[in-house]
Amino acid sequence: MIKGAVVGSTGYAGQQLVWFLHNHKHVKIEFLVSHTYAEEKFSKIYNNYTEIIQNKCISIHQMEEKLEEIDVLFIALPHGKSFNIVKKALDKGVKVIDLGADFRLNESACYEEWYGLEQRFPELLKDAVYGLVEIYRDKIKKAEFVANPGCYTTASILALYPLLNKGIIEIDSIIIDAKSAVSGAGRGLKVTSLYGECNESIKAYGVTGHRHTPEIEQELSKAAGEKIILNFTPHLVPMNRGILATCYGKLKNNISQEEIYKIYKEFYKDEYFIRIADELPETRNVRGSNFCDIGIRVDERTKRVIVVSAIDNLIKGAAGQAVQNMNLMFGLEENEGINILSMAI
Repeated sequence: MIKGAVVGSTGYAGQQLVWFLHNHKHVKIEFLVSHTYAEEKFSKIYNNYTEIIQNKCISIHQMEEKLEEIDVLFIALPHGKSFNIVKKALDKGVKVIDLGADFRLNESACYEEWYGLEQRFPELLKDAVYGLVEIYRDKIKKAEFVANPGCYTTASILALYPLLNKGIIEIDSIIIDAKSAVSGAGRGLKVTSLYGECNESIKAYGVTGHRHTPEIEQELSKAAGEKIILNFTPHLVPMNRGILATCYGKLKNNISQEEIYKIYKEFYKDEYFIRIADELPETRNVRGSNFCDIGIRVDERTKRVIVVSAIDNLIKGAAGQAVQNMNLMFGLEENEGINILSMAI
């Protein structure tokens, strides 16, 4: 039995992670950590766990005294909050899966530029495996420390990776137009996330400067074998879950839609959680699941390829992907505990 714990358990991604771990037959949750709700029952914060999870949340300080009791620590905190926790857990021999952004970028200078914070443990970057299973599976199997990808980045990288890996599009032509549910902003109180502010509205934000941009560029540059700079524009839409990323690229040569579909189906042929669909993806078809749906269209008039991907931002974009990583790290079946279909309605 894997003994696990979750830091940031009362946020949206943290709660989703608790849901999966509670239902995972190979995992026992030893403790749940919350800064805001220390000493309160988890089921008081999320009433759907009434009489199911009786644990009281503990503080970060209390967690530090209990690290030797666990095998894996999940951290679901905002950027800048994971540094010390990661270091202390690794020093105790605990495997770490960090759902935050503090160790996703390979270069500390890049992190400091985009996040405006010092990368406090740059020496750990060499040990942090980027946790996109479909690309880094073999490294993850051997990892002690995984940096779980962001939600926008997961949808965007999976959508574009085969095109760049096969050299099909011009690398300076990439545009990503992505829409995210309100839960992507987290559970903290923000005026922009209030019902009256975001309901019946859609808006772009972080235009030219969203912090997921360097993460997407980093991984797609590896796919292409050369540095990529792209346009990424996120949008907020009034729904609870989901991300839809519409990605554009200029084709280098004439290639049919059917040929590109063949490339994608071959590239992802062994990936259980990636579905290459003839129909264009919709978020409702992946909501509540760890699947990423990808659809492709070629515009012969403009010589552009348009790739659309859909994920549940809290699952494949966060908690489900974290469990997928944990399964690999502990030698389990990759889909154990997360093999759940979306409900049609």
